[in-house]
Amino acid sequence: MLSDLDRRINTMAQWMFEAKRLVVFTGAGISTESGLPDFRGPDGVWTRREKGLPTKWPDLSLADPNEAHMAIVELQELGKLTFLISQNIDNLHLRSGIHPDLLAELHGNIARFRCSRCGAQVDKSAGLDSCSCGGKLVPSVVDFGQSLPPKDLADSYQHSQECDLFVVVGSSLVVTPAADMPAVALQAGARLVIINAGETPLDGVAHLRFDERISEVLPPAITQLRELMKQSPV
Repeated sequence: MLSDLDRRINTMAQWMFEAKRLVVFTGAGISTESGLPDFRGPDGVWTRREKGLPTKWPDLSLADPNEAHMAIVELQELGKLTFLISQNIDNLHLRSGIHPDLLAELHGNIARFRCSRCGAQVDKSAGLDSCSCGGKLVPSVVDFGQSLPPKDLADSYQHSQECDLFVVVGSSLVVTPAADMPAVALQAGARLVIINAGETPLDGVAHLRFDERISEVLPPAITQLRELMKQSPV
C-alpha cells in the first residue's frame, strides 16, 4: 500500500509528464544539503539574526551541487525543463550543468560579473575587468535595495505567465519581487507544487504541498517521470 508521500510523489511525476511548459523556482532550501544555510528556516541566517544568535556565512565556493540540483539537471536532459528561476547566488545550478539560457538568477551569482552597460554576464575566472561592449564589469550579486537584473526578471515573469506547471523548491516565498512568480503562474492557470520545510504564503492555494526534505521528494519524482516517459508511446 502506498504511503501518502508516495502518492503525492506519483501525482507530481504525472503532472510533470503531462506538463508542456514546466518552470522550477528554487530558493536557499535546495542548497542546505550542500552544507549551506537557508534564510528563514528554524536555523536560518535571518532566523538566527532575529533571535540575536551568532551567524556565520560559509564559503559558498566550497559547496557542491547535491542530488536535488542534479534532479533538475535530469529534468533538463529529459527535455521537460522549460525554465529555472533561482533566488540563489551560490553558483550551484550552473556547476550542476544547467544551461545558462534556461536559468534566471534573480539575485545574481558570486562567481560572475555583470556588465554595468549592457547587462551581459562574465565568469570571474575569465580575469576581465571590462565587457566586450566597453562597459565596466561589476559583481552580479544584488544587494538589498538594488534592482533585480532586468532581463532575468522579465524572462522570469514571461515564463511564469506561460507555464502550466510551476514547482517551488526550497523557498519561503517571502522575498519579493522574486516570490511573486508562483502567484503569476497561478493566476495564469498553472498547477502549483511547493516543496519547502517551512510555511509559505501560498500553501493554501498550492495544488500539491510537500514539507519533507527535498531529497526525499524531487529525485524520486524525477525517477517516476523517467519511467512514465519510457512507457509512453513515441
